[in-house]
Amino acid sequence: MNKWPFSRRAVVKAMLLGSAAPWVMSSKVFASSSCDDHIVRIAAIAAPDSLNPFATSSSFWPLIFTYDFLVGSDAQLYSDRKGFAKTWSVADDNLTWIFKIWPGLKWSDGRPATARDAAFTYNFLLGSIGKPDELNIGQNSTNGMEQIASVAAIDDETLQIVTKAPTRWLIDNSFLILPEHIWKDISYADARSTFRNDPPLVGTGPMIVREYQQGQFVRFTPNEYFRTGKPATAGMILNLFSTADPIAQGLKSGSLDYALSLTAAQWDDLSKDPDIVVGQVPTEQRNYLAFNTVSGQGKGSTKALQDPVFRDAIGFAIDQKTIVDRAFRGHADPGAGLAMPVAADYYSYLSDIMRRFDLAEAGRRLDAAGYRDTNGDGVREDKEGNSFQLELITGTFATVIEMPIAAVQLVAGWLEKLGIPVSVTQLDSGALTARTVAPADGGGGWDLLVAGSWLSRSPHDILALGSSKQIGVSNSSYWTNDKFDGLLSEVDRTVDLKKSRELVDQAARIIYVEAPYIMLCYPSVLEAHRKDCFKGWGTDAAVSQVSYFPFDRLKPEPTP
Repeated sequence: MNKWPFSRRAVVKAMLLGSAAPWVMSSKVFASSSCDDHIVRIAAIAAPDSLNPFATSSSFWPLIFTYDFLVGSDAQLYSDRKGFAKTWSVADDNLTWIFKIWPGLKWSDGRPATARDAAFTYNFLLGSIGKPDELNIGQNSTNGMEQIASVAAIDDETLQIVTKAPTRWLIDNSFLILPEHIWKDISYADARSTFRNDPPLVGTGPMIVREYQQGQFVRFTPNEYFRTGKPATAGMILNLFSTADPIAQGLKSGSLDYALSLTAAQWDDLSKDPDIVVGQVPTEQRNYLAFNTVSGQGKGSTKALQDPVFRDAIGFAIDQKTIVDRAFRGHADPGAGLAMPVAADYYSYLSDIMRRFDLAEAGRRLDAAGYRDTNGDGVREDKEGNSFQLELITGTFATVIEMPIAAVQLVAGWLEKLGIPVSVTQLDSGALTARTVAPADGGGGWDLLVAGSWLSRSPHDILALGSSKQIGVSNSSYWTNDKFDGLLSEVDRTVDLKKSRELVDQAARIIYVEAPYIMLCYPSVLEAHRKDCFKGWGTDAAVSQVSYFPFDRLKPEPTP
């Protein structure tokens, strides 16, 4: 058994590779597949709803195989995982950045890929700011772009970006660089909604999306113009699943080569199979209990959800260690603040203000705040005298590790013991996204949410759950706080690590005390691959969750 220490964005859980036809999602046993076709078969939970990165944030996989980041976190950690830019540097003023694009880089249709394409991608976003159709909802969004003063292609291989204040955001963000000749005539209104970006896509990544059937599969072929050479595999097929249940079965039968985001029970079983290598690694994902804190359109069933004292009291009723032990079988770290343990520069257990599991204390705090059971029926009333009956919605957002229902049951059970009945509604990824978008876009109306979010370990992304600019996107609780937003803005303008740590800690303490979220745990990703069809998976990082690695370098095993 290998432990693979790697990082990932704000984005994983996505694929099942089968044959060129979609998997039959039924009780039929997966047909055994041969290694002879040299097609990589991988699997995870994913629900991409579009291939347009301006219109969705749910399609990290598959889009990451076709498009490159300008830089991204993998390129900073590993010399062999560069993106659109080969090198990058910042001037002494800490404002002027120069990105050198790979010489001779080509799009998959054979046309030159240059600094002008990167400048177009950034300027397309910049130009939409403040307009009615601002591009603020997708993976490629205006979030963070307010820091940019100018973007220009100096020549085909040189991109210059000047920021308004010092920031590392330029090399940390996960914007996908797009070809100007495909996108130049697309309006902002179409880019954020109706433009489908149908296959075949045109990108600079190792694999090109050739076919896409929503809810079923994505088929890829190798990019013959890829900068390090055409990948040796014949292609990939990403099959889309809403649950991890069939994934382990496909891996054991040989229908799959790689399985991502397995359940703990599946992983334990596969670890005993001599034909399979399993791996686990801590991730940037944060699983949480969120409260619907909005007071207007989209509000929940009671004003208590808007009361930080009520939310804080509920925090004493959540036993994070039990969630880790029972729901995740130890494959997670107990929840604390916004920063996850893998973000070592920013993580803090907040021990001086940390709540401890104590149902009696939770009850005393609720009583003191006026949320009592006045009629002795075992159910507390809110300050308007209405008995609590809260709706908890849950599910697994696209590209995150599956939320075990056992974790939800534990949370609901503790609330029941407090005299707060909870009805649980389990939703698929698409329905969960629709319920949790911004109230202005039709979301809300629920009370509690148990879900997970997976962004990067950058300070901007660590704090995104509380950003007022990310309501309905990363900010699922709809919570706003001017002081928090001010700290986030200051973090975005800070390059000094010590100062950045101080700002993140201050912001994390504000949101912890206000308690729009109760962090449940930070789960590890559990994955596995077969030994028989391909080599080159690697040992230090079998599959990075923040780029396409290693699918550009897999090679078929020799036929016996």
